[in-house]
Amino acid sequence: MPKLVPKRITETPAVTIRYRSDTTTHHLVFYTLHCRLRWRSIMDVDPRHYDHVVINDTDIHNIIISYLVHNCYEETAESFIGCTGMKQPADYIEDMEKRKKIINFALEGNALEAIKLTEQFAHDLLEKNNELHFDLLSLHFVNLVCSRKCTEALEFAQTKLTPFEKMEKYVSKLEDILALLAYDEPEKSPMFHYLSPEYRQQVADSLNRAILAHANLPSYTAMERLIKQTTIVRQCLSQETGKDGLPPFSLKDFLRS
Repeated sequence: MPKLVPKRITETPAVTIRYRSDTTTHHLVFYTLHCRLRWRSIMDVDPRHYDHVVINDTDIHNIIISYLVHNCYEETAESFIGCTGMKQPADYIEDMEKRKKIINFALEGNALEAIKLTEQFAHDLLEKNNELHFDLLSLHFVNLVCSRKCTEALEFAQTKLTPFEKMEKYVSKLEDILALLAYDEPEKSPMFHYLSPEYRQQVADSLNRAILAHANLPSYTAMERLIKQTTIVRQCLSQETGKDGLPPFSLKDFLRS
C-alpha cells in the first residue's frame, strides 16, 4: 500500500464515484467487494455455489459511505448519496465538518486548537482518554521544540506533561520527548520520529477514531475491518496448507496486482 503522508484533509481525486483505475481506492473498493463476496459465501452459501453469489448493492454502498464519512470526504459523500439514493445519516455533515477541523489541526501540529475543539465537540473525551491527551500535548511540545522555543517548551512540559510521570506507562515516552530539548538539531536526534509527519498522522488517526467511538460510531471503516478479517483468514489458510499450499497472502502485493 502506498505510504501516506499527513496533510490537510481535502477532497481527493483518489476517492471518486467512478473509481478511477489508477487509484488505490479503486483497488480497495474492488478488494472489499471480493472480501464481502467471500465472507457471504462462507457464512451463507454452499461452497460449491461460491461463484454464483450475487453481491448486494446496499452492502457495497454502506461500505463505501463508511469509508468516505470516516475520512471526512464531505463533497464526495454527498455526491455518492445523491447518485445512489441512499438515506442521508442524521447530522453526519455537521459532525464531519467539526471532526475534519479537529483532525486538520492535529495534522498541522496545532495540538492546542485540536484539544480545544475536541473538548467542545466531544466533552470529557480527553479526560477519559489520558493516552490520547498525552499524545496531543506531546505534539504541541514537539512543535515548540521544532520552532526553537526551548524556554516555552520547557515551561509547557513542566505544567502540562510532567503530571503524567505519575503514571508508569508514560514515563519512558515522556523521557524520550523531553530529551529533544538536549539537541541543537532535534530532527537528527535518536527521537527524531516524534518530529515526523508520520507521528502526527498516527496521533490524528487515533483522535479521529476516539471521536467516532465517543459518538457511538464505528472507529474503523467497514472496508478496514473486512480487509483485516480476510487477511487473517488467508494467513491462517496459508499456515494450514503448508509449503505445498498457497503462498502467504500479502495485502501489499494484492493491491499492486
